[in-house]
Amino acid sequence: VYRGSVKDFPGFDASQDAEALYNAMKGFGSDKDAILDLITSRSNKQRVEICQAYKSLYGKDLIADLKYELTGKFERLIVSLMRPPAYSDAKEIKDAIAGIGTDEKCLIEILASRTNQEIHNLVAAYKDAYERDLETDIIGDTSGHFKKMLIVLLQGTREEDDVVSEDLVEQDAKDLLEAGELKWGTDEAQFIYILGRRSKQHLRLVFDEYLKISGKPIERSIRGELSGDFEKLMLAVVKCIRSTAEYFAERLYKAMKGLGTRDNTLIRIMVSRSEIDMLDIREVFRTKYEKSLYNTIKEDTSGEYKKALLKLCGGDDEARGPHGPPSPVLALPLQCCSSGMNPNPSVHPQLRGTVQPTGGFNNDGDAQVLRKAMKGLGTDEGAIIEVVTQRSNAQRQQILKAYKAHYGRDLMADLKSELSGSLAKLILGLMLTPAQYDAKQLRKAVEGAGTDESILIEIMATRNNQEIAAINEAYQEAYHTRLEDDLSSDTSGHLKRILVSLALGNRDEGPENLTQAHEDAKKLADVSSNDSSDSLETRFLSILCTRSYPHLRRVFQEFIKMTNHDVEHAIRKRMSGDVRDAFLAIVRSVKNKPAFFADKLYKSMKGAGTDERTLTRIMISRSEIDLLNIRGEFIDLFDKSLHYMIEKDTSGDYRKALLALCGGED
Repeated sequence: VYRGSVKDFPGFDASQDAEALYNAMKGFGSDKDAILDLITSRSNKQRVEICQAYKSLYGKDLIADLKYELTGKFERLIVSLMRPPAYSDAKEIKDAIAGIGTDEKCLIEILASRTNQEIHNLVAAYKDAYERDLETDIIGDTSGHFKKMLIVLLQGTREEDDVVSEDLVEQDAKDLLEAGELKWGTDEAQFIYILGRRSKQHLRLVFDEYLKISGKPIERSIRGELSGDFEKLMLAVVKCIRSTAEYFAERLYKAMKGLGTRDNTLIRIMVSRSEIDMLDIREVFRTKYEKSLYNTIKEDTSGEYKKALLKLCGGDDEARGPHGPPSPVLALPLQCCSSGMNPNPSVHPQLRGTVQPTGGFNNDGDAQVLRKAMKGLGTDEGAIIEVVTQRSNAQRQQILKAYKAHYGRDLMADLKSELSGSLAKLILGLMLTPAQYDAKQLRKAVEGAGTDESILIEIMATRNNQEIAAINEAYQEAYHTRLEDDLSSDTSGHLKRILVSLALGNRDEGPENLTQAHEDAKKLADVSSNDSSDSLETRFLSILCTRSYPHLRRVFQEFIKMTNHDVEHAIRKRMSGDVRDAFLAIVRSVKNKPAFFADKLYKSMKGAGTDERTLTRIMISRSEIDLLNIRGEFIDLFDKSLHYMIEKDTSGDYRKALLALCGGED
């Protein structure tokens, strides 16, 4: 199925187009709109024919004339479109290694993403255009394991057989684990051999098996074991194995985010993918970054350059509406990983906290340390932080009892009296049981004027049945009223129904049911015009608030198959306000709870000011559950560590305590 955005122009006439381009460049100035309209609406094969016709009619080189008439980024884009794909890749690589310095990112992007046939065509085009051997030039311009992997990719000998051996999958996963995580040092040759030669289908299963036996995705091991350009190359290979479209969506996003635009990257991808998978890239881009590629280009570029890029993009997905016709492409989104959807819903890494029970624990000794830290003039905050952040919650509860028994005093009251500000909230929160802490956060969210719906949603959407039951009990004990009653009186409409449903703690805990998942996906995808808004939210509530996590992961995959949209995209398009936010929180928690919290933590610290309430709440509540996983997702998503962000964004004893909970620098 063709997934490019540029197609053969119907009724094509090469001579007529050559004449139109000649007229557009004749005389003083040039008609840039005519040039971009014509060239961006013809396929590459047709453009090559136009070049030949132009030469026959006028005895001139069309590319040379375009270079003369046009300037800047617009000229680079139009000229790139005129070259056959292999020659365009050859030119990019030649430019990447010519002169002083090497553009390693360009080498990585091209060689990690091309098929065997595309690699063979590239090597031949390079030889034809520059009368040089590409392999020799790359050997001369790179070094080490980076060079070795590039040369392996340059052979274009990746296996293409879709028949996969389960035994070989298990062996390759084991070999990768032994070559990295289980070895003193790293056996880079094993990584090069397996990732450079095995088929895509085989490697996807290897990645699933690796996750199963190691408890972490292969990307995280690569980050830990490899470094520099070699690490970047291997990560690009893994991303392209999982989903080439997702890899390019991420490259495009990074090319345009922040100040300035990486125009070379933007041009190269828009040209090279316009006749291959631009529609898939657009779909992934919209789902992953919550805005269309079209609008991102529109906001980040200008002039004829912008017009030409938008033509290659082929359409605005946000303007199309949520209920466009389903696409026949089914496999692509199921391979997406870094956007938060596990490619295999039955394989999830083991959840691990950063705070573990301390060996040789002595509750009496810790109580004495804390008493000494608060006795007399001044307070030893460092001693308090060291004890409280390095003990498990169960151990802290024993310290509370020991303190009371020894000194006849309430440790919580003493801490409250001695500490202040953000540090006090953090330390006091750590001294409560998880259920007490959640109950307190929920109570604060509903009491007084106004309601903090975001906290209600975060807690209720992410806790399991056992945690919900404990919260209900703690809430009743602390506030002498039922949580369900407070949620009912302080919220309204569909949000109230969602929160009350979650507060029951009756989510199914069984495995996926494929037949039921298909039916559930059909219900979520049903957008008949006869449906009222009420029944739409009711359908989502009845499925998202009651089905088990493994089952819902399968539902989401079935939904993509039916609509070619991620369920998140459908929620954003069909719903609004707190109801939308509640359903999105449930979906993201189901897909990848650590990634959900990583995103919340990042948003609490990015930009001016820090949302300390959110930062404190998540660091406390996840420290013994999955904060180690959250750290991994954080660096995967944002290319910087949680430790680094906390260190940069906070200060003093509050920072010291947060870093102790964080547990390490990644």
